[in-house]
Amino acid sequence: MKFAYKFSNLLGTVYRKGDIIFSSDGTSVISPVGNRITIFDLKNNKSTTLPVESRFNFNAIDLSPNGTVLIAINEEGEAHIISLISKMSIYKHRFKRPIKCIKFSNDGKYFAVCKENRVFIFKAPCLETGDFSPFVMERIFSGPMDDTTILCWSFDSKFIAVGSKDTTTKLYSLAKLKNFKQCSLGGHSEEIVACFFEKSSYDLTTVSRNGHLCIWECSLEPQDLTLYEPPPLKREKQKLDSGSESEDDVDLEKAIEKIDKQRKQWECRVNSSSFSKSMRDQDNENKLAYKRLARHYLADEPRKCDKSAILTAAAYHAKTRILVSGFSNGSFFLHEMPEVNLIHSLSISNQCISTIALNVTGDLIALGCAKLGQLLVWEWQSETYAMKQQGHSTCMNSLAYSPDGQYIITGGDDGKVKLWNTLSGFCTVTFSEHTSSISHVLFSHNRKFIVSASLDGTARAYDLARYRNFKTFTSPRPVQFSCLALDSSDEFLAAGGQDVFDIYLWSVKLGTLLEILTGHEGPVSSLSFNPSPASTALASVSWGDKTLKLWNAIESGSTHETIQLTADGLCVVYKPSGDEVAVATLDGQISFFDCKTSNQTGSIEGRKDLTSGRAETDLITAKKSLKGKAFTSLCYTADGSCILAGGHSKNICIYNIKESVLIKKFEITQNHSFDAVDDFINRRKITDFGNLALVEEREEREGGHVALRLPGVKSGDMTSRNIKPEIRVYSLQFSPTGQAWAAATTEGLLIYSLDVALVFDPFQLELGITISSVVEVLETGEYAKALMMALRLNEKDLIRNVIERIPCEDVELTVATLSHLYIDKLLMFTAVEFERSRHIHFYLIWIEIILTKSGHFINSPFQLPILLTLKKNMQQKYDDLGRICDFNQYTMSFIRNRAKLKVQVKKSNAESDGSGDDMMVD
Repeated sequence: MKFAYKFSNLLGTVYRKGDIIFSSDGTSVISPVGNRITIFDLKNNKSTTLPVESRFNFNAIDLSPNGTVLIAINEEGEAHIISLISKMSIYKHRFKRPIKCIKFSNDGKYFAVCKENRVFIFKAPCLETGDFSPFVMERIFSGPMDDTTILCWSFDSKFIAVGSKDTTTKLYSLAKLKNFKQCSLGGHSEEIVACFFEKSSYDLTTVSRNGHLCIWECSLEPQDLTLYEPPPLKREKQKLDSGSESEDDVDLEKAIEKIDKQRKQWECRVNSSSFSKSMRDQDNENKLAYKRLARHYLADEPRKCDKSAILTAAAYHAKTRILVSGFSNGSFFLHEMPEVNLIHSLSISNQCISTIALNVTGDLIALGCAKLGQLLVWEWQSETYAMKQQGHSTCMNSLAYSPDGQYIITGGDDGKVKLWNTLSGFCTVTFSEHTSSISHVLFSHNRKFIVSASLDGTARAYDLARYRNFKTFTSPRPVQFSCLALDSSDEFLAAGGQDVFDIYLWSVKLGTLLEILTGHEGPVSSLSFNPSPASTALASVSWGDKTLKLWNAIESGSTHETIQLTADGLCVVYKPSGDEVAVATLDGQISFFDCKTSNQTGSIEGRKDLTSGRAETDLITAKKSLKGKAFTSLCYTADGSCILAGGHSKNICIYNIKESVLIKKFEITQNHSFDAVDDFINRRKITDFGNLALVEEREEREGGHVALRLPGVKSGDMTSRNIKPEIRVYSLQFSPTGQAWAAATTEGLLIYSLDVALVFDPFQLELGITISSVVEVLETGEYAKALMMALRLNEKDLIRNVIERIPCEDVELTVATLSHLYIDKLLMFTAVEFERSRHIHFYLIWIEIILTKSGHFINSPFQLPILLTLKKNMQQKYDDLGRICDFNQYTMSFIRNRAKLKVQVKKSNAESDGSGDDMMVD
């Protein structure tokens, strides 16, 4: 089995913090998701996470006007230049200070950066012309007395407006102008949140934190600006070739200097009051200045509901003159400028709106809420949501793949169960019936329902056809359920208790409690049913009594066999064949037991492979804290030869079970915004008084209140308690197709997939098999030979070209001629290609002939991932075509009914006209 898995997508988290921007065409939303960036395609309903990872969370991003270059800056001031063509980071630059805002100029030649109380102007790289000049500084502007917060470019990229915390807005010119030097606009009492230029003028709008909006009118039109020309230098004395000076030139210069001196004296004498006033007025008329036309207060409506509401974000579309303002209580408003007429007022939640963005046409509004991890795209003209996504507001604890690998369900500490589509990356449905943290989720084997367990004392089953909670399983007395297990027939459900050390068994169809299995002397940490259809065996482990118990509860009730473990059991899983069980214990070991003989068949010492980092508040080293770390989640591969393990670390390990060796280790993140990523504490935080992270910090709130950070807070909280989350893996699972695996981590739901196209893996390759030889054989009409040669070369594009050039009437003969060694590779290629290809009927013919003519060769369990991949892709095509057919059916029905209605109207009009004529004749 190959393990060249690469990071492919990030689900479960749609927005963390920072700016949200639209793409240049307005059909995609670019969102910073921690230390990664995700692009949400609104047109194709798909999300993609860029393979670019920063050392800290991104908080400021902007896209070039041509849509090819993205600049993203993290919390520590490290900037990444990302090419959206290659989806790679092409340059890095460190500002060494936090950056508040970054904006490209409208002509795409420059970009500006707000750093402390200064603004830096850099030349923008251009990938189209090849003029790549990364971070070549053009100008530096300084002047604000406090940190800058926002900036905006004028329509012609000649001016830049900069707002700051000192309640002023500074106006700077990129080029030196004769009638402009510098301008400062006041009129606000709090820090500036946003400032905007108009479409074709220098009129300015500024918005402050308390909701004050000021409209400024510029005294000059764009065509009235004149460039500054430096005065000519004094005429140097000409020198003759011989080196002597001419007496005539000397006399001429003396005469000119005498005339200039007399003219200045005359100007001083005739400098009367009226004359000087008219001259100054003429100069002021030619200089650029601003006049405040109006002042409005946008926070009147929000403060009626919440007096503490403040304006946190704003966006402006210059073409349509629409202003969108967001507030800390979750409400946002649309105003028409410059009259500031209210168009819409809406509330998305009771949490603060962090950022707002408008697309190029001005009809879509993107809203981000950092506390909830929520991202909304609202079409304000039709008042509908183009996209509405929200991840888990706290950590996700469990995940489960659907049997075909198309969906993933996750459960989190926020009490919600979410269903994610692995193809699109979007959350399709959210169940929020639980009132406490979700401890475990499961997908049924028939793909019809899902089950979740919670600390609220219930286990719930949800129908995936109507998206409702159709069964609720409870115990005779309140129990916090910590784990779940579902048998292979989907008839029996088992749940283990955390505070009551029993296992409860229910009937899924009846919803009644069948059995209570007692025997454990500590909390039940994990349960697993035997995946074999012929067996109903149940395995359970406890982290209190250090035992593994094998039950046959369906047939023999509470009778069980006990196996003593070396340490507390944390996780137990069955091998896909059902003859072996793996147990992860607290001492960092993975033990394997034979289910029939109960003998231990192998063991893996994996504690050193975890390489746990050191948290900022740890008083011991990372090597010492590693003794308390262990694997908490296990998963077998499809063939059962390897096992995937993760736990109290940023590393996920794949082990070979037979050899008990580490095959590959995956580092899930390099984000230093999380805790326990490094093995050593940053020495900058070590002072003479100890570690600064151990010093109690106090945050001043409005009104003089002090917020204390409480110790020991591990999960999220709706109050102001803030901690640095520790990186760890909560749950992981292989996809049934074998092409991907998923991990529920602190950062979100990470998907690692196997991209076969990037790996050259030939099969029985010979010397004479080349691309040109395959094309020559294909031209002669020897389709079976050409296909075998292409499968040996294992080039994806070549195989596609050969298959699609074979006529439909020759497919059956070609498959019958192939050796059975090539059937698996041919079926795998058609199954994967069926997902992306437009030739649906053509590939269905291939799949049908392969399964009917060579199906007896596909009986091994090694081919099960291939069949599951085929099932997933066929189900996806069936759903897509079903939606298209339903839409066409309803559209045709509507058109037919409209035609009938028109005919009836015409008949009724004709009858009324005829009756009117008869009355006139009478």
